[in-house]
Amino acid sequence: MDDITPTRADRGYAAARLAEELTTALTHQDARVREAARARADSWERVVTGMGDGTLTIGSRTPVEDLPAWVTPEVVHGGFATGLPAAGGPLRPHERELARRHGLPEQRAALHAHHLTEQGLADLNTLLDSGEYELDLPEQAVPLTVAWLLRNGDTEGALHLLATVEPLADTLCLTPRPAPRQDLPAHTVFRQSVGDAREALSERAARDPATSRPRAQQEALAVWNPFADRVLTHWLETVRDGRADAHRPADWTRRGAALLAEYERLAAEHTLCTKHRKPKENLAILLAALREAVAEPGAELTPRRRGLLRHAVDSMVAKRGLPGSDRHTALRAGQAEHAARPTHDVLAALLADRLAPLPQAFGTPHTTELLTPVSAEEARERAVPEGWPIPEALGDVARRATAAPLDDLVELGVIPSAEVMAEVVPALTAEAEAASAADPALARLVAAHHRAFSRRRSLLLLNLESQVRADELPWTRALLPHRSSPEARREAVAELLPALGSSVLAHFPGTIVPNPMVSQLAALSRSADLRLPLVEELAADIFMGGFSPKFTRAAKTAADLLGEGLYNRYYGIDPDRVLALEEEPPRTGGGASDFARLCRERAGDPRPSVTGNGMVIEQAQILTTHNLAVLVGAGARPACGWAELARRAHAVTVRTVESLPRVFPPRPHVKNAAFAWRQTVFFLSLCTGAEQREVTAWMEGLAADQPHHTRERLEPVLAGLRRVVEGGPLEETEAPTGRRRFLGWGGRHWMLQIAPRALHGAGRS
Repeated sequence: MDDITPTRADRGYAAARLAEELTTALTHQDARVREAARARADSWERVVTGMGDGTLTIGSRTPVEDLPAWVTPEVVHGGFATGLPAAGGPLRPHERELARRHGLPEQRAALHAHHLTEQGLADLNTLLDSGEYELDLPEQAVPLTVAWLLRNGDTEGALHLLATVEPLADTLCLTPRPAPRQDLPAHTVFRQSVGDAREALSERAARDPATSRPRAQQEALAVWNPFADRVLTHWLETVRDGRADAHRPADWTRRGAALLAEYERLAAEHTLCTKHRKPKENLAILLAALREAVAEPGAELTPRRRGLLRHAVDSMVAKRGLPGSDRHTALRAGQAEHAARPTHDVLAALLADRLAPLPQAFGTPHTTELLTPVSAEEARERAVPEGWPIPEALGDVARRATAAPLDDLVELGVIPSAEVMAEVVPALTAEAEAASAADPALARLVAAHHRAFSRRRSLLLLNLESQVRADELPWTRALLPHRSSPEARREAVAELLPALGSSVLAHFPGTIVPNPMVSQLAALSRSADLRLPLVEELAADIFMGGFSPKFTRAAKTAADLLGEGLYNRYYGIDPDRVLALEEEPPRTGGGASDFARLCRERAGDPRPSVTGNGMVIEQAQILTTHNLAVLVGAGARPACGWAELARRAHAVTVRTVESLPRVFPPRPHVKNAAFAWRQTVFFLSLCTGAEQREVTAWMEGLAADQPHHTRERLEPVLAGLRRVVEGGPLEETEAPTGRRRFLGWGGRHWMLQIAPRALHGAGRS
């Protein structure tokens, strides 16, 4: 829509989410889904109530009345604070255990007071030295920080920290959770712990067999198909001259009664496959006729029953051949072999048992050894064929617990996107943060706190407010004087920051650097005192028209790097004008900054709307290269080279454009394709002239092999690039074809006017 729409900070949005969760909680078939939806509905109800009574200020970095910024807020989807602290609520199991062990009241104030006793401080010092703890929330670092400060002579710092947190000590969980110490090789990360992977496998193993299609299929092949063959053979004894029920041999009725009795037993024991219960199925017809024949021995079947029987017999023989024939025997042998295969639930349980002896709290470097075929001992215990391979789908679950260097996890497919990569980066940044502390106990505390803080969910912010940073927390500030100098920190991350940048560019070209990854990189640069201008992706529906000063600095970084090169010529950027932009403080009201005015000018000065906002934001991404230039300036140098990255990014462009006739709505895919193309042009601009011509020729050759609708959409894009590579200006034409500068936002996008028949009725399923 081009109309101005309510922003996500509007109470109506929260009310709509509440209604959505309530509907799911009342109507979903899965009890677990209903329960989770009820919990989310409770959270959204608190959001709606808080926004209504003024106790919540959505869009502020301190959205909860009476809660300071250092308290981790409970946050639901979209960055809405619910009004509760994340460290609040009932006592955690480890808090109750601590109270039980020392005979304390189950109250957080009592636990906090215990931490300050001689025994409590001794226990905290033991944890500091052993490293056998984990912080689920940043606040849980408080007692450990106090203990460390006291034993290192900083009584003033400890008392100041205690005075800061004291007003909320009876509300917040400030107790670290005992946990095994993580001792993995340097630069090693994992996506999930062994315990998480084992739990996921156990859930698959415990799924209700009644809902398992593979189990039902196995039952059909192993039980009901052989039984149907016996019933068919029994009726074939009565066929003469093509007429069913012509003659019943001696003892036929007694054997028929035995088959009916066998059916009743099988139906009671094997309940997964229900096809035999359907009256129109062949087996059901044969059994119904058999019941009638056994009930009245010697009597002929009714004409209707005889007709149904003959049709069923004829169709079964025509489909599979006579029982005992070569054709029928081969078919049933293959089905029996298939029925003997172990199902995923059995193999999931086997794989979960293999994970059981390993340390559960973190990853393992030994997942390859865990995925070997079924051993002789396992075959005996589980009635599974020896040597049977672990299915790839189950192997993928176990591989999530692989502990290995970041790039290795990407190659294994454990990290399929930059969003997932952002989940494991905190372990590396925590390692770099820990290097800034000479004392091993402090290093472990710093690393544990960094991991906890990285899990703090971002808030929805307005008016250019920034997320709370780790160095703003009172316990972090108390420890800063005891850590290394900025120069030492810079040295600690000198290799990590460009290495991470190289990994992001090399493994996920053509996709945006997601905000969680931007946050991790920005935190790392701050810890090294680099203050790189890494910028987040902004949401068009809540964009207020302004940009923080780091956008100006990022644009200047890009202009300085790219100069008069291909990228700036393609997008019509005057680098001198960008470099002359005034770096102003953020403006929450009044006039726009130079950078904001330039973005609006380049976007054609659109009126405020979701689409208009998107056009302005896109120009900001173009001018800043959305972190690409900053990462390259920080030393990111993918080993594969810029030309290869240009090819990879363009491949994403082609795949996204090719999908247009099959997606609804198509506009977001046009935007994603334009983003991938922008990365293509950026990487290409870092190539030599010869490489630029070579890659452009490769792109044109690739386009020739694409479907007609893809080729038509890409032709004007490639024509525009070819013009700039050859040194000419990119002058767009008004017609749908010709030369085009590929942008993602706009009104009626020219790309959607090409091959309209391919888009007509684009699949909404």
